[in-house]
Amino acid sequence: MTHPVYYFEIPVTDMDRAVKFYEELLGTKLDREVVDGYDMARFPFADGAPGATGALAKGDVYKPSKDGAIVYFHVEDIEATVAKAKAMGRPVLYPVKDIGAAGFVAEIEDSEGNRLALSQLPEEAK
Repeated sequence: MTHPVYYFEIPVTDMDRAVKFYEELLGTKLDREVVDGYDMARFPFADGAPGATGALAKGDVYKPSKDGAIVYFHVEDIEATVAKAKAMGRPVLYPVKDIGAAGFVAEIEDSEGNRLALSQLPEEAK
């Protein structure tokens, strides 16, 4: 097993607001459905491609928080993505930082109050 993380769920309280935020921030379309009675919006997934996928999840067991696990989203331009989040009124929790050979990271607060991490590969790794 090369990547043990397969799937994640990000808690939300307002699914419409959260879907709008993530689609705008990441420039991707989420697919909405109800699973086991819970409102979900799934991130894209391509079989055989690297990485994990997940969903936004709304329901009585899902509580947004800045505490707990942090999910990192790969972005092509971390500075532009952080600027977009700021323009959307979201606070920066950890400014863009160069972490050497692993590239760049930053953290913002999503529309629901969760800590959301961003990661960009260094130029030589692209």
